[in-house]
Amino acid sequence: MISRIDLRGDALPEGGALRDLLPRAEFDVEAALEKVRPICEDVHHRGDAALVEYAKRFDQVELTHVRVPAEALADALEQLDPAVRAALEESIRRTRIVHRAQRRTSHTTQVVPGGTVTEKWVPVQRVGLYAPGGRSVYPSSVIMNAVPAQEAGVESVALASPPQAEFGGLPHPTILAACALLGVDEVYAAGGAQAVAMFAHGTESCAPANMVTGPGNIWVAAAKRYFTGRIGIDAEAGPTEIAVLADSTADPVHVAADLISQAEHDPMAAAVLVTDSEELASAVEAELKTQVAATKHVDDRIVPALAGRQSAIVLVRDLEDGLKVVDAYGAEHLEIQTADAAALADRVRNAGAIFIGPWAPVSLGDYCAGSNHVLPTGGCACHSSGLSVQSFLRGIHVVDYTRDALAEVTHHVVTLAEAEDLPAHGAALKARFGWKVPESK
Repeated sequence: MISRIDLRGDALPEGGALRDLLPRAEFDVEAALEKVRPICEDVHHRGDAALVEYAKRFDQVELTHVRVPAEALADALEQLDPAVRAALEESIRRTRIVHRAQRRTSHTTQVVPGGTVTEKWVPVQRVGLYAPGGRSVYPSSVIMNAVPAQEAGVESVALASPPQAEFGGLPHPTILAACALLGVDEVYAAGGAQAVAMFAHGTESCAPANMVTGPGNIWVAAAKRYFTGRIGIDAEAGPTEIAVLADSTADPVHVAADLISQAEHDPMAAAVLVTDSEELASAVEAELKTQVAATKHVDDRIVPALAGRQSAIVLVRDLEDGLKVVDAYGAEHLEIQTADAAALADRVRNAGAIFIGPWAPVSLGDYCAGSNHVLPTGGCACHSSGLSVQSFLRGIHVVDYTRDALAEVTHHVVTLAEAEDLPAHGAALKARFGWKVPESK
């Protein structure tokens, strides 16, 4: 059901050589880019008419309007299962607690007497959020995208989610209900690359956005790449991943359950166990067989995910090598189930989010830990962070110098300008002092 990779022999290779030994899903965004390009340009030129056409072609839905009516949001919330509403409200509450603490304040530094630099934090003006459809419905992703944007102070937040034939061309009602709970009242029935294009260029119904965030399939990722530069993006999200670093103290029941929890997302989902215990590896393999047989989405998601090239049990000589492996892998979600989990977690450099010990499974982070579950995939955790309030803020430096403070440093500016053969830069300062360089004090 799941393969093994044995790295217990010679010393582990370094850098890219080690990364190349580890399992990873194939996710060719560049190839998809050529297919989404005409869709993106069509939405640019034809606006809502193109969105209606693609809804019919891709979603088998006849749209009369792209924007979701306000009454549909209210109806979805009214009809929401009370238990689901309570769970969503608690997820929102906890996520707000964590993200409100991420707010940044302006800070002024006095560089010299009379010379200051202030860094002020300004939210982007308008954000388009994407909530995927397809195999599952993800109201949790609505929360994870909307809350940090709201806490950052974004003025205008809109959301797109694919239209569903089952629901009369509207997005899934639980998505709509989550929007209503969050106060996001601008919602569009649009999916895939065409939704990203709608936010990038704007249409008759939808004003253009400065930024697009939210997970999606390869077509969404390709559209984000296509529009990077015109709009800001969070990331090109690839297939979801879990890595578990575990030793002989880990419970194989827990480990197997957590691997399966990610495998049920998608047949391309990655589930990786890194362990120095062959006994644990064998016990987890046995548990996988037992637990998979008793769950849902077996043949279409879980078995292909676990059996795919992106999933494996990686055997290492010791936990020191295990740390090197998980850092090289850079998992979206990293669980550490070892005797000294907190100490090991402190040494991890590359992970989207880290879950410590047996009582902090990834599923908790997906819904109700308060952390954000929009995280870097495909090894991008070595250079990128998960979604946060900071994702929606821009730091702007405000420079304020008096005449004396500028005079004191003019000779340095002129010297550097001339060293770079940019004399007009220096002249811009000389012009302020009668074309003479003031004497330094």
